[in-house]
Amino acid sequence: MKAEKRPILGISVGDPAGIGPEITAKALNEKHVYDICKPLAVCDLKVMEAAIEFSGLSLKTRAVSSPAEGRYEYGTIDVLDMKNIDMSRLKYKTVSAMTGKASYEYIEKVIRLAMAKEIDATITGPINKEAINAAGIHEAGHTEIYARLTGTKDYAMMLAEGDFRVVHVSTHVSLQEAINRCKKERVYRVIKLADEALKRLGIEQPRIAVAGLNPHAGENGMFGREEIDEIIPAIEQAVADGMTVEGPIPPDTVFSKMKGGQYDIVVVQYHDQGHIPTKLAGFNYDRKTNTWLSMSGVNITLGLPIIRSSVDHGTAFGKAGEGRANPESMLQAIEMGVRMI
Repeated sequence: MKAEKRPILGISVGDPAGIGPEITAKALNEKHVYDICKPLAVCDLKVMEAAIEFSGLSLKTRAVSSPAEGRYEYGTIDVLDMKNIDMSRLKYKTVSAMTGKASYEYIEKVIRLAMAKEIDATITGPINKEAINAAGIHEAGHTEIYARLTGTKDYAMMLAEGDFRVVHVSTHVSLQEAINRCKKERVYRVIKLADEALKRLGIEQPRIAVAGLNPHAGENGMFGREEIDEIIPAIEQAVADGMTVEGPIPPDTVFSKMKGGQYDIVVVQYHDQGHIPTKLAGFNYDRKTNTWLSMSGVNITLGLPIIRSSVDHGTAFGKAGEGRANPESMLQAIEMGVRMI
């Protein structure tokens, strides 16, 4: 990709006490990232410098005050220096109001830049919800922050590990609330968001499966009526509108069918129904070495007026500050952001 055509990606690195700065530095240590985009790290310069040092990388940093000032040359990380971390108080692996506030401000900054069209997409590192709430910012997660700051009412979370994709009807709510949110209008809207997203990724006619909410997809009303009253009418409407949709399919078989190539994406009804199979597909833990051999997968928020692609894992406080975090998911998030542009 020619240098002048490379899009600018704003990367909010996540909680400074977690692995976010480290995996950002490691991802930007890969030359091919600079071949496809202009990455801008949004964080504290000293936080990034510390991550480079304890990771044993030979990278330089350059502070900028705006995306336009970036040089975006491999070997030097352009950092939009937020200057909001006191390094003498920073403790890795620890929940604190200071790092929670900083991570929120990183997110807010990349959103503002994207809304102002100063950057082409946003990439987000892992945050700690407890830390953000300790700072007095009461948000359920990245998805909700993006929705509020962009004024988006209709949105959905999509997780992707290669061709294994899920999109959620509900996410950060209780299981009881998730049941209450399983309504025809919402299910239909998520099907449509999934269809639009996959077409944007180059799939001309996405094959969409819709998971049931109840065991055996309700077994014709024996285990609940949500499938009959809400999910089936949403599917019928989507099919009438020209989308290729099947369901409701029992949740215990639908993911195996997608893995085998029958579907391009599964609409799931609640948080864990989608997160568990996707992380099983992308995360590989080795008991002998007590390490994650792989932590792949990305998180994309659909329905926003800007692009947001994210890592699909948390802050991993247990290994923060040690230089042994795996940047695989961050690399995939960057690549996905470029694809969506």
